Amino acid sequence: MVSSPSAASTPFLLLFRNTGPDVHQHLTAEQRLELTKQWNDWYDGLAARGQAIQGSPLGFEGRVLSGPQGRKVIDGPYAEAKEVVGGFVMVRAADLDEATELAKGCPGLPLGLTVEVRPLVPVSPVLEGVQAHAPQA
Repeated sequence: MVSSPSAASTPFLLLFRNTGPDVHQHLTAEQRLELTKQWNDWYDGLAARGQAIQGSPLGFEGRVLSGPQGRKVIDGPYAEAKEVVGGFVMVRAADLDEATELAKGCPGLPLGLTVEVRPLVPVSPVLEGVQAHAPQA
């Protein structure tokens, strides 16, 4: 059972992948309505325990920028359907194990959706230590 977050909780991002229309096309209108209720109940439960910070589905349209100064611009969708991020929920949890337990309650898992659980960190791990090695002014 997941408990209420402590003062020492860490923010984690739950990224939902494989969420395209083909995943849901076999559902009837009633089943979609029930799935929506399950999502809302799951999120509301997290919020009631103080564990949900923010969440939102993402639209299908978008762009990907790459290269120097973002010169290369590609209209979405941008990856295989199973890799496209369809939404997120930011949660508070004591550690990665607790955040993973929260993610296991995601109503989309039985449909084939995947959930990536990642901690939010104050400094990019790629840049950690850069300041310690920077020349002093």
